[in-house]
Amino acid sequence: MSSDQVVARFVVNGQTYEVSIPPNRLLLDVLREELGLTGTKRGCDDGSCGACTIIGEGEPMLACMMLALAYQDCPVTTIEGMACEDRLHPLQQGFCSEGGQQCGYCTPGMIMTAKALLDKNPHPTAEEVRQAIAGNLCRCTAYGKIVESILQAVGA
Repeated sequence: MSSDQVVARFVVNGQTYEVSIPPNRLLLDVLREELGLTGTKRGCDDGSCGACTIIGEGEPMLACMMLALAYQDCPVTTIEGMACEDRLHPLQQGFCSEGGQQCGYCTPGMIMTAKALLDKNPHPTAEEVRQAIAGNLCRCTAYGKIVESILQAVGA
């Protein structure tokens, strides 16, 4: 370990990791580069696209805006933590069956945002879903299918 690095411990998808990182390392970079969890995407690097959305403390958070050291020992969930064994999470299945994934780049962030919504409101209206995902950009303009995918996951 070089002198400009610190040992940090992270709890991601229920698993604890210890990594040596510079103090200014972003959580997005730790997830992707140190932990190999590449489902969280790098999009804008300024918090405006939502591609890097994860769940921390029950809230959707933008990993490109978060210093990793601020989230030591704070459980976070990424898209890799959604499936259970060999079964997709209902949101993931909804995106597959309803065609909400399009090119797939924004899909992990959309799913994580939707999960945070459904954890708080298990039966949202279409308008509530639209409001929740307003900070997630889809360049394929598939918002209708995305909303349908989320609603399908809750049986609406």
